[in-house]
Amino acid sequence: MRTKLPSSSPSKQEFAGVFRLFGRISFWAHLLLGVVSGILLLLVMFSRNFSEINSAFIGFGIFLAVCGVVAVGFRVFWAYRYTRLAKLLQSPDKNLHPKKEEVIKILRIGLITSLLGIGLGFLASEGAVIAVLGKTLAQPQGVAVYNPETVVRSIDLLLILADVTIIGAHFLGAINSLGLVEWLDN
Repeated sequence: MRTKLPSSSPSKQEFAGVFRLFGRISFWAHLLLGVVSGILLLLVMFSRNFSEINSAFIGFGIFLAVCGVVAVGFRVFWAYRYTRLAKLLQSPDKNLHPKKEEVIKILRIGLITSLLGIGLGFLASEGAVIAVLGKTLAQPQGVAVYNPETVVRSIDLLLILADVTIIGAHFLGAINSLGLVEWLDN
């Protein structure tokens, strides 16, 4: 089922219905992806021996991933706020309705948060990929590896998966906010 947003400026009730629906979708998508990436990140952090981290890229990647998960948590709250604003827009009391400029400002804050989260997730994944690539290039091909610090572990790949999940969550949030801003700003 494909929903097409009208190209003309929406009425308050029409926008409020779509705003509430998109707020709910955004809330649950961010919550699910945030929990998944948070669990993966916790697995990575508790599976590492921090005294033996040989790559600054992995440590920096973990820090940026934690910042990205915090940003996803903010987006969960912000998506919940979208649903509350939509409920106010659907209220019969016109005095409770937020102004169009206020709604656009809130949508833009969500968009900026998502773009920052995409940047954090991208930098975190780049750092993790560089560290994993460095480990694989340091290993001689076809020779037994006696130094366990140069072996690529599955936990290194889980960090990359957590980073990509963070990027996905923020990408969905950016699409959500940008679509609503563009539709409302017509």
